Amino acid sequence: MRAFWDPAQLAHAPQFFLQRGQVRLNLECPSRALALLDGLASLRIVPQRPAPATAESLLAVHDATYLAFLQDAPAAWAALDDAGPELIPSIHPSPEMLAQGGMVGCTPDGLVGQIGWFTADLACPITAATWSAAAASAACAIAAADAVMDAGTGGGVAYALTRPPGHHAYPGRAGGHCYLNNAAIAAERLRARGAKTVGVLDIDAHHGNGTQGVFWTRRDVTTVSIHGDPAAYYPWYVGHARELGSGDGHGANLNLPLPRATADKPWLDAIAYGLEALAQVDAVVVALGFDASVHEPLAYLKVNDDGFSRAGTLVRAALAGRPVVVVQEGGYDVDTLGSLLARFLSALA
Repeated sequence: MRAFWDPAQLAHAPQFFLQRGQVRLNLECPSRALALLDGLASLRIVPQRPAPATAESLLAVHDATYLAFLQDAPAAWAALDDAGPELIPSIHPSPEMLAQGGMVGCTPDGLVGQIGWFTADLACPITAATWSAAAASAACAIAAADAVMDAGTGGGVAYALTRPPGHHAYPGRAGGHCYLNNAAIAAERLRARGAKTVGVLDIDAHHGNGTQGVFWTRRDVTTVSIHGDPAAYYPWYVGHARELGSGDGHGANLNLPLPRATADKPWLDAIAYGLEALAQVDAVVVALGFDASVHEPLAYLKVNDDGFSRAGTLVRAALAGRPVVVVQEGGYDVDTLGSLLARFLSALA
């Protein structure tokens, strides 16, 4: 199995995180990547450094104005008087503001307004290193997609150690630790390389709301997300079973929300059901999160270690012979990340 990683991804080290009114250290830390690298090493997999992501490959998913903001805003922020070390919004536009101010579809001129415009929440602080790390993360997803398509008609599996993660990022907005949507970028790359239809199977504990948004009106990409019920879990506003897609994409989006404390069997049953929805697609992106683990610091689901081995086995059995790109999403218990990755990948391979 080929894997991809770029050391530039370590430079993004956000500090700010707000939980129940308390400012705490951000859980999306560089040590997550080091733990995942240990997991690869335990399988004797040496990751390759990908070629840089091209503007074309990022623009296949993301808006040009948003990409320019991620690149340029940190320097403009640093030039402000008494600016903190990270770009964190102080306001987000409400629907009433947009309607009354005539701002629908218009980017604010001021930097503070832009930060609120281009971020969905407070869980995606932006630093001077965020752009380079996120772009390197996306490059890993692109390289993994190329690798499986280069493998030929027999398919193949490749792993992208994508950190920061991506599935909460919309075309024009960061959110939930995510800046560039690596899973969506990989799916678009698979399409560009010849896969007529692509599926995204997201087994992170949180709904893949950004990925759903990217492909909401598309029929060529089927999105499946298995996650904690948004009635009581991030991202709160989307991820319900009633969300099926719109227009040409109606019926190509499947959400399988699970109640608090869901353990191995119902979680695995949901994965099996989601895989059935992807039975006819040409290639698949697995958005792999480990925050469904019972060990998670903010655990909602309660999946044991063996559950991730069995999930890998399910994916292998259902997708054998097709190209599969595994893109890393969440998982924040650094002590178990490496072993969980090794369990999943060894079962998948």
